[in-house]
Amino acid sequence: MTSATDFDNVEIQQQYRHVNDRWELSDEGELDNDNSSARLFERSRIKALADEREVVQKKTFTKWVNSHLARVTCRITDLYTDLRDGRMLIKLLEVLSGEQLPKPTKGRMRIHCLENVDKALQFLKEQKVHLENMGSHDIVDGSHMLTLGLIWTIILRFQIQDITVETDDYHETRSAKDALLLWCQMKTAGYPNVNIRNFTSSWKDGLAFNALIHKHRPDLIQFDKLKKSNAMHNLQHAFDVSEKNLNVTKLLDPEDVFTENPDEKSIITYVVAFYHYFSKMK
Repeated sequence: MTSATDFDNVEIQQQYRHVNDRWELSDEGELDNDNSSARLFERSRIKALADEREVVQKKTFTKWVNSHLARVTCRITDLYTDLRDGRMLIKLLEVLSGEQLPKPTKGRMRIHCLENVDKALQFLKEQKVHLENMGSHDIVDGSHMLTLGLIWTIILRFQIQDITVETDDYHETRSAKDALLLWCQMKTAGYPNVNIRNFTSSWKDGLAFNALIHKHRPDLIQFDKLKKSNAMHNLQHAFDVSEKNLNVTKLLDPEDVFTENPDEKSIITYVVAFYHYFSKMK
């Protein structure tokens, strides 16, 4: 039995709160003349990293939402604004769950938006999804942090939570994240220069993505022609091939992965799309 408790929305809130707390600390009484510049530089770097990750997550999650809304010929443009009235949120959950949610309340006033978002959140609670410190007003108000947290929670519940991997030890319990990591490791075992230890730096040179594709569809990738030093080409090649031949939506761009600090949640969201596609292959 896998669990998504290590990935709930509280973790996202803590992630951003930690950054914001450090950023908003007053300079007075804390910094002396000798280390103030170093501290300010550190804070600036932390804030910049958080902003960069937010941008990548927003882009990735928007593409992920649209990849599912396409099944009902709908799409969103801005993750923070287009979910505020709750209508697209209800449609998304219906597509993912295969169930019918209560019909959206007619009207565009704030009270109508709150009612619609609340219908979506209530459905998630019935699915045993933890939504601590999150209310319908947070989404209606367009909270960046909590909107990202909500979509990540939905991804966990409907895309990641039920991932299981068969191993020799059938009694071993793994988290959903560890099960997905193990699946990646098992599928890419033996590929030169591929050593997947995480969902960040292990994917930067693009070889892991190409190895996953080659393992299942060797006709699509000439893996022996790829060079570890040509990361941008490797990433672009894998993303183009998977979108064209596997119909796996290109959730990331090469520059999102080939960076100093790749965003873990965005890479997991992309990798899990490969998992679901290849798991259906027999």
